[in-house]
Amino acid sequence: MPPKPKDKGKPSQSAWQPPPAIEDLFTALNKHIQRSDYEQAVKVADQVLGVVPADEDALRCKVVALIKADSIDNALSTIQSAQRVPVDFSFFKAYCLYRQNKLDEALESLKGQERRSEAMLLESQIFFRMGKMDACVDVYQKLQKSKIDSLEINIVAALVLGGRASEVQGMMEANRVKASSSFELAYNTACSLIERNKYTEAEQLLLTARRIGQETLMDDNLAEDDIEIELAPIAVQLAYVQQLLGRSQEAMEAYTDIINRNLADESSFAVAINNFVALKGTRDVSNNLRKLDQLKEKDAQGFQLTCGLEKLSTKQRETIYANRVLLLLHANKMDQAREIVAALTDMFADSVVPVLLQSAVLVRENKTSRAEEILGQFAEKFPEKSKIVFLARAQIAAAAGHPQIAADSLAKIPDIQHKPATVATIVALKERAGDIDGASAILESAIKWWSNAMTEDNKLDVIMQEAASFKIRHGREEDAAHLYEQLVKSHGSIEALAGLVSTIARVNIDKAEAYEKQLKPLPGLKGIDVDSLEKTSGAKHGEGSHISIADIQEEGKKEKPKKKRKRKPRFPKGFDPANPGPPPDPERWLPKRERSSYRPKRKDKRAAQVRGSQGAVVREKHEAGASATNSSSSNSKSSQAANSKAATEHSKPSSKSSRKKSRN
Repeated sequence: MPPKPKDKGKPSQSAWQPPPAIEDLFTALNKHIQRSDYEQAVKVADQVLGVVPADEDALRCKVVALIKADSIDNALSTIQSAQRVPVDFSFFKAYCLYRQNKLDEALESLKGQERRSEAMLLESQIFFRMGKMDACVDVYQKLQKSKIDSLEINIVAALVLGGRASEVQGMMEANRVKASSSFELAYNTACSLIERNKYTEAEQLLLTARRIGQETLMDDNLAEDDIEIELAPIAVQLAYVQQLLGRSQEAMEAYTDIINRNLADESSFAVAINNFVALKGTRDVSNNLRKLDQLKEKDAQGFQLTCGLEKLSTKQRETIYANRVLLLLHANKMDQAREIVAALTDMFADSVVPVLLQSAVLVRENKTSRAEEILGQFAEKFPEKSKIVFLARAQIAAAAGHPQIAADSLAKIPDIQHKPATVATIVALKERAGDIDGASAILESAIKWWSNAMTEDNKLDVIMQEAASFKIRHGREEDAAHLYEQLVKSHGSIEALAGLVSTIARVNIDKAEAYEKQLKPLPGLKGIDVDSLEKTSGAKHGEGSHISIADIQEEGKKEKPKKKRKRKPRFPKGFDPANPGPPPDPERWLPKRERSSYRPKRKDKRAAQVRGSQGAVVREKHEAGASATNSSSSNSKSSQAANSKAATEHSKPSSKSSRKKSRN
């Protein structure tokens, strides 16, 4: 920046220090900016503004330096304090609001801006952050004439997130750009292949992106840790592709390595944790909740993602919150789940995920009627998003025993009305609810749709077969016969002809015989006598049978009852049944304690009680023995009496202690 002229303003003189020269201040300011020393640049700019408060260049330098130093709040306050200065800071204000994630205000600040490339590029980034990918792509396509470097990288990313991954290849061919021209473009192109379910090709392109990225960043003399942080999105996406290809163990190891080493940017780290939790499922709910706690704002009371995760797309942030709620439901922490769901309704007002989570919480609380009600209200408010809502409502209603609500919910999804599985489900639900006419109307509507459909895989015959079976089940043979007649005329099906004969025979026998002649005879049935088959025991006899009831009774008398064959008893080896010997003890299989002859051992109550310290044990034992010998003579009579009494009861003494007492 060249030095400023002296006639910019008259600096205020200080009595004790001469004012600094404006030229010197701007020279120092330019030097700090060239060195990327933005903090010092802000200080020098303040010195200039202290001399000349309304200097436009000093204000502009200060705002840019604050933005470069990531001091967004101070930059915004500086812009707001400089409203009296005739300088348009709308672009810088919009950028500061964008950095603060105040996207609506940022877009409003850009409205009066000239359509320059810088403003359009910022506008596209705001649309990208807001999730308005179609508007973002439109701005990028207008910017292609400006020849901005690496613009294709952003266009591919917007197309992928906007659900237009199929357009990526055509756009790259039109702009003559190769996916391998940079590792960022290779990464975004691989993401488009993932959206198109081309997982193997995506894996190869991701490996190429990692190789190109390592070579490029090594040429820029970056440290190994910095290179790994820059390539962390590729590592996370590779693990995700492995997960989609069914190599869950490899994916789990990759996610674990990324999380443990913590060498990734905040967005990639958050995606790795979310995918790890999704892959692990409900095997360890408490551990998964602790993993997600790493993404939580420390000072927040509830679960709120950190400010650094604002770069995540709306869908990614919504997915993390949804997984958190599902884990809380499995952990039975209903209060926390209810709190997050209430916040999600405001954060993602236009999304279907919050209302689905809210209905899940209500179902867990056994409030299925309320869940059905809020799903129905959301479907009426957002008809374009009603398909998944009606499917969820049908599932909840069917599980809660409300078949009519479930059937009505499925009937409101026009995309799947004609499909055989949907028709069969609705008919079964209406049958369970007792609405036979409604079920019949569903079948007739499906028949009408397939009759007018010009598709190769036409399901008209399947629908008409099921409709005829339904009519027969509910006693509507004439309608069933009419359906079978249409099938025979249009498709010439043997099954339909057989069904027609069996059905119309209940209404018009002559017509049934006429159609029966069209059936081809089965091979091998010419030599079978039908009359003899009717006389067999398994046949049901009709009015024309010649067997009387008396004949049946006589046949029953002739049948003799079957005799039971007696089997010889098997004896053990070496056993003589003629001389069996004494009978075995009936208590031989009982435990000893349960036998009648069992007598428990008596405890010696005269055993010395050991007291005192360990050193006195031996002495007390000897004293107790001496006292026992002295008192044995006085107790000999009583012990002999006890032993003699025991001898009368049993042939042998009960214990050795009793014999010792008798000897004394």
